[in-house]
Amino acid sequence: MENCIFCKIASGEVESRIVYEDDNVLAFKDLNPQAPTHILIIPKKHIARLSESGEEDIKLLGEVQHAAAKIAKQLGLTDFRLVTNNGKGAGQTVDHIHYHLLSGRRMLWPPG
Repeated sequence: MENCIFCKIASGEVESRIVYEDDNVLAFKDLNPQAPTHILIIPKKHIARLSESGEEDIKLLGEVQHAAAKIAKQLGLTDFRLVTNNGKGAGQTVDHIHYHLLSGRRMLWPPG
C-alpha cells in the first residue's frame, strides 16, 4: 500500500527500532508506548484490518501470533497483553493490521 507507514517500515523505507523479523512478520518498538514494553507486530503483507482478512491469511495471522510468543520469550516476559483494534471506533489509527504486545505494568480491564 503506497501511503501506509507500516508498509514503509516493513520495506525498510522508514526506520524503526526492530525487535523481531522473519520472512512474513515484523515487530518494532512503538513510538508512543503505553507500557514499559510496547511492541507493534505486523504482517509484512498489507491487510487493512482484521475484518478484511481472508481465508488465505489464516496461516499468516497464526505466524503473527506465534511471533508474539517468541518475542515475549526473547524479552523474558511471562505476563503480557496482546491487542488488536479493528477500525477507527475501536482505536485503530493505522490502517494496517497490527498487534500491540504490552507488558511491564499491571493491565486493567477494561483497558483505557
